[in-house]
Amino acid sequence: MIRPLFLPALLVTVLIYSCTGPKVDLILHHGKIYTVDNQFNVSEAVAIRDGKVIATGTSEEMLQHYAATSIIDLAGKFVYPGFIDAHSHFFGYASDLLKCDLTGTTSYSDLLAQLSLFSKENKFEWLLGRGWDQNDWENTAYPDKRELDSLFPQQPVFLMRIDGHAAVCNSAALQRANISATTKVTGGEIVLENGEPTGLLIDNAVDLVKQVIPPFTEALNSDALLAAQENCFRVGLTSVCDAGLGKDSIELIHRLQKKDQLKIRVYAMISDNKKTRNYYFKKGPLLTDRLTVRSIKLYADGALGSRGALLKAPYSDQPGHYGFLLHDVTYMNNLADEALEHGFQLCTHAIGDSAIRLMMDIYREHLHGTNNRRWRIEHCQVVDPKDLNDFKKLSVIPSVQPTHATSDMYWAESRLGAQRIETAYCYKDLLKQSERIAFGTDFPVERIDPLLTFYAAVVRKDQKSYPEKGFLAENKIKRKDALRAMTIWAAYSNFEDVKKGSLEPGKFADLVILDQDLLECEEDQLMNTQVIATYVNGELLYRK
Repeated sequence: MIRPLFLPALLVTVLIYSCTGPKVDLILHHGKIYTVDNQFNVSEAVAIRDGKVIATGTSEEMLQHYAATSIIDLAGKFVYPGFIDAHSHFFGYASDLLKCDLTGTTSYSDLLAQLSLFSKENKFEWLLGRGWDQNDWENTAYPDKRELDSLFPQQPVFLMRIDGHAAVCNSAALQRANISATTKVTGGEIVLENGEPTGLLIDNAVDLVKQVIPPFTEALNSDALLAAQENCFRVGLTSVCDAGLGKDSIELIHRLQKKDQLKIRVYAMISDNKKTRNYYFKKGPLLTDRLTVRSIKLYADGALGSRGALLKAPYSDQPGHYGFLLHDVTYMNNLADEALEHGFQLCTHAIGDSAIRLMMDIYREHLHGTNNRRWRIEHCQVVDPKDLNDFKKLSVIPSVQPTHATSDMYWAESRLGAQRIETAYCYKDLLKQSERIAFGTDFPVERIDPLLTFYAAVVRKDQKSYPEKGFLAENKIKRKDALRAMTIWAAYSNFEDVKKGSLEPGKFADLVILDQDLLECEEDQLMNTQVIATYVNGELLYRK
């Protein structure tokens, strides 16, 4: 059932058009429609039937040739293929809606104040939160457990850093996980002070506590997923790639989609735990209209903000520290063997130049030159220029998050130094080598909005137009390429370009209507762009 779009800016007529031609469900006309096909054609109108694009062309052609149940006058508005987030944590974002939101906190005191307020409404056994970033605080020192112990002496508290690669806990949480000064962890750190845990955990140490936190009920998770979906539709997202999910999470998504409750399309990377791998390797790839399971997520290193990204040379602000390799090379080689054997795409989180170099060596052993395996490197934040050509030689897709550049730019040079920073976040250089690049947000690490992704890629500034000339502006992406990276190239990176990513006959009628022309408007107008409506499968799922 197509719901009419009642908006002051759009003229809507719901009728059977008098034309006696082929019947369609919906015609959108009198707009500017970016099809993002191979020729980057621009049309005025699109005809939709049974959730698919039937044709595009001029308004006169569509209205004269097709009889439509619903006709919408776009009144000059702008239509794009539905935006695809090529790297997000959709399930995690949904779960975070049940936790204390600590993004934007200005100090540890501010964090504690927000947590105290949240605790009065919290209905869960643990007190959970996510989103703090000490780099945004006046005192950029990491937090510790002392204040948490004072405020919450009995209830376990677990607060994840914004990038998911560090957390601060109170003593009750550490005790639940049996963490002490003598606890050992590979690929991470239990931070100590005077021989005792401070409550700060980095990279693999975070999992020691995560694994003892009780799961949310299915009812809570279901409600959260549906709320997360609505937020995605509000910003024009019609597909998300969830970068690392366990079997139970994927199966819940599948059940909700089969009930027609979860309408957003999900490309789910399976996490690399043995239970999940064995289940999906035995079943083989799962391919439905709304859910695809044919890839596996591997973590090579940590994050730059928490100094966990693996670098070839030490961190400039921590001499002698290189970051963390989260798995040994044998494990990663074996996982690549399994992916190849079972026909699964391998998508590896690699942020530091040493991690990227190592993964390219592993990829080379398995891919043997150009290919159509579409294996990916996720993030690619610090790439040694000498290693750029491997993306082309091995047909590896760089999957990047442009807002990482504009979030990290305030402190990234302190981590990397003046020389290395010049070749970091090199999206244009990566595109030159690979010929395609996929854009995502990594939400909830960054904000969910793909229009911020577009702005960061083409302008390289924050929302206050800083810096004046753009951060490492030589790596700005052209607007056409940025749109491709959020649509057809993102679909390609998920093996889904034959059915979505562009508005071409036979493809899903996933589209977003905006009030601005992303390709033509002034730079300062980009930040004010509004989503007017979002359609998935020809169904109106959000209207402003």
